[in-house]
Amino acid sequence: MNPQRRFIWVVLDSVGIGAAPDAVRYGVSDSESNTLRHVAMAVGGLHAPVLSKLGLGRVNNTPGLTKDGVVGAYGRMQEQSFGKDTTNGHWEYVGVVLRDPLPVYPNGFPLDVISPFEQYVGREVLCNRPASGTEVIEEYGEEHQATGRPIVYTSADSVFQVAAHEDVIPVEQLYDWCLFARTLLVGPHGVGRVIARPFTGRKGSYQRTHHRKDFSLSFGETVLNSLSRAGWPVSGIGKIGDIYGGSGITEVVHTKDNMDGVDRLLEQLDKQERGLVFVNLVDFDAKYGHRNDAVGFARAIEAFDRRLPEVLARMRTTDTLFITADHGCDPTTPGTDHSREWVPLLVYQTTLTSAVDLGDRRTFADLGATLADAFELPPPAVGTSFWPVLQSPGSNPA
Repeated sequence: MNPQRRFIWVVLDSVGIGAAPDAVRYGVSDSESNTLRHVAMAVGGLHAPVLSKLGLGRVNNTPGLTKDGVVGAYGRMQEQSFGKDTTNGHWEYVGVVLRDPLPVYPNGFPLDVISPFEQYVGREVLCNRPASGTEVIEEYGEEHQATGRPIVYTSADSVFQVAAHEDVIPVEQLYDWCLFARTLLVGPHGVGRVIARPFTGRKGSYQRTHHRKDFSLSFGETVLNSLSRAGWPVSGIGKIGDIYGGSGITEVVHTKDNMDGVDRLLEQLDKQERGLVFVNLVDFDAKYGHRNDAVGFARAIEAFDRRLPEVLARMRTTDTLFITADHGCDPTTPGTDHSREWVPLLVYQTTLTSAVDLGDRRTFADLGATLADAFELPPPAVGTSFWPVLQSPGSNPA
């Protein structure tokens, strides 16, 4: 194995590519979801020539994307974990399938959670129900600023979210509150993530800031742990470090938005010559999917496509690029929740000269299995490596 081997892993958060086979169990909206296709339709066709060249047009019938001239490997992946959240998708990537549903709270959190939290923060909470993150701060922001009471809310996902104005509650204090909530939310109340949601501004113009922080539950050993223990650097850019609670991550780099995420990725590629560089670009989900902004979503994909050549230009013959997603969040269907969808699998190496069809992968864990195979690590409990196909691409041409 080449000691300079490097993997670049990019998660386009929520860029799903069509209802998964089991989507109907999650609701009618999920069974009708096709995030990529629908946002492309909203702008009369998506202009993303680089993603087309890598094969995105071949895994989804998307207006504007072409199926010709593909150089790279492509396929799609079906999630096996129960749920459709960041936590489920990212942990499955690296070998942990969450078979049981994480707890959700359609009626808000019960007293045995809220009461000790209120005692710790010294004041009663506001809201305590499922809500849109942007709408909830508009509804409760003024009262929060006047009283200092934290805004606690959830969603259809397994999350406990705490919003606070940065001028009222210092960010570090908000983090401390969330850390305490994390100690409460274990066992039967073991939500996937506690999320700090700082915001600024005033009523009518509140804005969430980039100081968001996720406090995730741990679900055991992953391929990331195996990789870092073997001495390979593993950098997590964006919310990657938070998603895994820092476990298996040797360097954490936080970001402000998608373009800052690409900037930090490029900086990391310039200095990290081996191992794994793992980035999550969250704007597709947070700024557009949850806000039902199909046009903004499409433009964000096009903006990423314009930056993608900068990533490709830094790739060496020992590098492999993964581009995928963790779930869908179709902004054209009713509601603002995530959607249960297939996700794209795009793989590129400078040595690939033609298209390679990776087919339908039965689990997201195939990515982790491939990573382990490439770095000659023990295989995870789930997942099938497609590394041999990449080493002999002529065996599975498209």
